[in-house]
Amino acid sequence: MYLTANRKTLKIEEITQHARGAAVLRAIDSNSRSTSWHDTLTNTRGRILEEFLMSKQLYIMNNESDYTTFRSRRGISNIDLTVISDHLLRTVVDWEISEQESCSDHRIIRYAIGQGKGNRTELDFQEVRYIAQRITKRNSKETCFYQQKRRSAR
Repeated sequence: MYLTANRKTLKIEEITQHARGAAVLRAIDSNSRSTSWHDTLTNTRGRILEEFLMSKQLYIMNNESDYTTFRSRRGISNIDLTVISDHLLRTVVDWEISEQESCSDHRIIRYAIGQGKGNRTELDFQEVRYIAQRITKRNSKETCFYQQKRRSAR
């Protein structure tokens, strides 16, 4: 999800309200820098986003790494975030920035989703470059409904 600085917190708030307590994982191109997500500095956008995430009890999954999430001729930084609700704290594990080539100025971020290491299904995405879904107001209800339906079927 890429948003301008002014719309970023509003869009995250809208998704959070729409989810109504459901487990939600957000992959965010924040264009915000903060030592909270292992960047070398904190800028104004980063401070605003930090405060917002704390106020909404959302958690940043980013771990410290030898790699940065973003690199270009203009520099390197950790502006890509994986943000989760508390429902997913024990479910999203093994977050890492991949050294695999991404054909982009953003690196591939990997993590596993499952109930602990014993029950987690490992997926191999060696040949996959991007898996993306554009979330709009119209299909976000379908996505949330699908996730809730899958949880209740277990």
